[in-house]
Amino acid sequence: MLVDTFGRVASDLRISLTDKCSLRCTYCMPAEGLPWLRKAELLTDDEIVRLAAVFVALGVTTIRLTGGEPLLHPTVPLVVGRLASLVPRPELSLTTNGIGLVGLAPELVAAGLDRVNVSVDTLDRERFRELTRRDRLPDVLAGVAAAAAAGLHPVKVNAVLMRGSNLSEAPALLGWALRAGYRMRFIEHMPLDAQHAWTRDAMVTAEEMLDVLSEHYTLRPVGRGAHESAPAEEFDVLDGPGSDEWTARPGSLGVIASVTRPFCRECDRLRLTADGQLRTCLFARTETDLRAALRGDATDEQIAELIRAAVAGKQAGHGIGAADFVQPARPMSAIGG
Repeated sequence: MLVDTFGRVASDLRISLTDKCSLRCTYCMPAEGLPWLRKAELLTDDEIVRLAAVFVALGVTTIRLTGGEPLLHPTVPLVVGRLASLVPRPELSLTTNGIGLVGLAPELVAAGLDRVNVSVDTLDRERFRELTRRDRLPDVLAGVAAAAAAGLHPVKVNAVLMRGSNLSEAPALLGWALRAGYRMRFIEHMPLDAQHAWTRDAMVTAEEMLDVLSEHYTLRPVGRGAHESAPAEEFDVLDGPGSDEWTARPGSLGVIASVTRPFCRECDRLRLTADGQLRTCLFARTETDLRAALRGDATDEQIAELIRAAVAGKQAGHGIGAADFVQPARPMSAIGG
């Protein structure tokens, strides 16, 4: 097992397939985008699968493919299929902005993908254009529906709520998800934007989100469910607008409050960037270069030892509330979520 000095066992690996994205969300990156990694810097499919096999041998049981936007990776179904063939087989999921799911969802399911998370910050087309700088909301909503139709259950929908923008839309987003049978999750905005413009005062807190939602819905907290390391606090939705349309099936809501209600003591996650750097925390200030080891003819056991050493040195927590907190140099799009 991969155990750190605080007794936490790492069993969840996030693999970024690319740093590129088809949207330009205002809370993530500037309108002109970012300097993208060159092809030679990116891990190849063979390197991704080999590293994943080493992690699985060390006890990783779940793998999530991220980006950037992972559906921009030209061979993502092939990668999913190869990861699904690992022994023991890890649970496979993918986080996406939804653009491209209409064409790819059935192929991803056939390859072995188990679950999907789709980012939908608003149902208003003009607000979506303002938030993402792209007029792609119809494509995103069609992608969410395609994922459900292809059998990717549960379909989890993520929304980052922003003050002065989409906060007031939280009840409508939840109602839409409940009616469609999706699992809604609201997320606090974290200091991982490329512009380094994040401030604690401007961030919408979990408490504020729940206050807005509770004006319309009856919520019952259920904790983190069966997985204490899960990032979302779960709530049963007992009643609310249009409840006659969705109470026949369980209604639920997740809130990810990484800033105000951190879950660092139970964290079981590791992250592998698209250029092969192992990060033990989203907010880590150091990385372990696994790409160099791969391309330097290291054996699997030598790579495993690098991973063990990195995990052993995992920091206690993200430290966002500390006076000496410094935002990591890499933005979320370059780290992988």
